[in-house]
Amino acid sequence: MRDEFSRFHPLINFIYFAAVIIFSAVYMSPPLVLISLAAALIYSIYLDGRKSLKFSFMMILPVALFAALVNVAFNHNGMTILCYLPTGNPITLESIVYGVTAAALLADVILWFFCFNRVITSDKFIYLFGRIIPSLSLILSMVLRFIPLLRRQHQSVATAQSSLRKADGKNGFFSKIRRGMNVFSIMLTWSLENSIITADSMNARGYGLKGRTAFSRYRFYSRDGVVLVALIILIGAQIFLTITGCAKVSYYPYYELSVTPISIYGYICYGLLCVTPMIINLTEDIKWNYFRSRI
Repeated sequence: MRDEFSRFHPLINFIYFAAVIIFSAVYMSPPLVLISLAAALIYSIYLDGRKSLKFSFMMILPVALFAALVNVAFNHNGMTILCYLPTGNPITLESIVYGVTAAALLADVILWFFCFNRVITSDKFIYLFGRIIPSLSLILSMVLRFIPLLRRQHQSVATAQSSLRKADGKNGFFSKIRRGMNVFSIMLTWSLENSIITADSMNARGYGLKGRTAFSRYRFYSRDGVVLVALIILIGAQIFLTITGCAKVSYYPYYELSVTPISIYGYICYGLLCVTPMIINLTEDIKWNYFRSRI
């Protein structure tokens, strides 16, 4: 599917992801963590489909479960004792709730960075920070661009080496080591050659010269202004509700989550903020299907 939110101005994209990532890293209230996790998972699936599901279940889920188990095994605070480990240390309800929440928070932040990497491309990053921090923005944009290129090149080289393995019929231990060294040597050579080509290209285009201008295809339209105002209102309201106690939760010595009108308003406001890209995408999908049906 086409992500309409990524077609907005880069400033809108960056403000949104900066807000949700900061809030996701700060909040430890289970309802807020679950809201953010659900929104991040849905948006990542919308962006990348099955690849996102595979990434979530193969990479994020084991890491999150490991973090939760480590907390339960080593954190024995809390008053509600459920059972005892063979070592004599107690397992408490509070440590389990805290571990699960911390694991969900970790998965939440990883998913938001996954979405950030899909939406904030290298050219958007240079557009936003090229004049403020030109050297750092160039390095980061080159790194963001080089990682997927390196992955694709490694896949091509590994596929070719796998074909050679099937051709010669050698599957011994030393043969695998030799092929691995060949892949490493080829990737190292390709990286050095690619860096030289990039440096020559930048030199030919006048990088670093005074008075050099930069082309930009981004324009700030009226719809960008509307979404910017909405984001400012939602972020400001969320900051105010956070200060007034919407994210208040206590894990130790016993778990206590107070549900008040302020916290409910905070959940609603945070939910609207997190699902803003999906609201935009679904609205555009409905409009597209409507106008196509009128043809």
